[in-house]
Amino acid sequence: MIKNRIKEYRAKNNMKQEELAKLVGVRRETIGNLEKGKYNPSLVLAWNIAKIFGVPIEEIFTVEK
Repeated sequence: MIKNRIKEYRAKNNMKQEELAKLVGVRRETIGNLEKGKYNPSLVLAWNIAKIFGVPIEEIFTVEK
């Protein structure tokens, strides 16, 4: 299972799901599903999200057993 801190980083940056979705080229629902843990991102999507927030990918995404 991949855990993420997208919601936390969005809050820090005062960003809505829709804004992040546009920046990384997905639908708002995709961001919502990522935040709820219903969807695991592709490597490219995870990389792009981390790049938007200017942090290493490991800061936002972690793998839990």
